[in-house]
Amino acid sequence: MTAADTKEVINFYRVSEEYGCFSNFAAAPFTLDGRVWTTVEHYFQANKFLETEIQESIRLTKSPMIAARMGRDRKKPLRKDWETVKIGLMTDAIRAKFKAHEDMREILLSTGAATIVEHTKRDRYWGDGGDGSGKNMLGVILMRVRDELMQI
Repeated sequence: MTAADTKEVINFYRVSEEYGCFSNFAAAPFTLDGRVWTTVEHYFQANKFLETEIQESIRLTKSPMIAARMGRDRKKPLRKDWETVKIGLMTDAIRAKFKAHEDMREILLSTGAATIVEHTKRDRYWGDGGDGSGKNMLGVILMRVRDELMQI
């Protein structure tokens, strides 16, 4: 058996657990698009909308959980191009977060070639669906950003 056959998998989900800094709910302020964002979740949820007033109300809310709820409110007009821009927006936010926080960047870089997985039954798109059948897009983005940061 080779090292590639036993490739390490790093699971994360809750902020309070090991690798919790990978969570979009981790308090890690960064500047993007000329504004300071408290968490990646705030940025991502606010950018579901084009109206500055809606974006600002989400950006300024106290917690990422509230930001997530506000972003899921379908009474507000979701931007029409959302499905085509969401991966890019998430990538931009993750990149900005890890560039802004050296301690978190070092943790991400310390994962080497490990597979990073948002391990949760609650999400089959951003996470692994709890059983590995999900797309794990957040993990994929974290690994892409890790690869970019290794080149710097």
